[in-house]
Amino acid sequence: MTERLAGKTALVTGAAQGIGKAIAARLAADGATVIVSDINADGAKAAAASIGGKAKAVVADISDPASVKALFGEIQALTGGVDILVNNASIVPFIAWDDVDLEHWRKIIDVNLTGTFIVTRAATDQMRAAGKAGRVISIASNTFFAGTPNMAAYVAAKGGVIGFTRALATELGKYNITANAVTPGLIESDGVKASPHNEAFGFVEMLQAMKGKGQPEHIADVVAFLASDDARWMTGQTINVDAGMVRY
Repeated sequence: MTERLAGKTALVTGAAQGIGKAIAARLAADGATVIVSDINADGAKAAAASIGGKAKAVVADISDPASVKALFGEIQALTGGVDILVNNASIVPFIAWDDVDLEHWRKIIDVNLTGTFIVTRAATDQMRAAGKAGRVISIASNTFFAGTPNMAAYVAAKGGVIGFTRALATELGKYNITANAVTPGLIESDGVKASPHNEAFGFVEMLQAMKGKGQPEHIADVVAFLASDDARWMTGQTINVDAGMVRY
């Protein structure tokens, strides 16, 4: 790997496993000090230990403003502030439309969309206070394009993340803070393998231009590019990473 992120602090939410852990490992390999954050304390600590180097585990619930405030206070004390934010934490449900009630809807929106806002608010405030150019990278989903069934609240939330990213780019461009989104396809992550989504790989592969199962590292590589100076002239964009399942 490179040292293109040397001297930078990157926060990756939901980084105890899967895509988040792969992103944290890749950013660390590129030289960043990485804050591995997750609501799962043991998982975050184990992930940070496996990454090694400058990886540090900090527990946080992104849907709780007090928890997020404490998270950024700890980042400030540890490293002087965040340069790169990766909004990865989310809940991925599998629930038929007829079973979606208001409680489920609110829970998914609170974590997947409102949580993204809460963390981004704190991160961009910290970046601007330090006068730093910054990167905000949010993990959305190609389900927004596909209208995937059994995921209505999730699809709505991830669509909101894409819209939020576009607006954020407009608001923050004058501060040299970029905002981009990545939309993974079906990824063979820990969470997917333990869910009914694991049964969908065969169908999804038929729709892909390239064959095979998406891996967390496929997403991590794109995030690493967006986090770097190579992507300094890109903002407000949504990058689809799904082997050509969705083409638009």
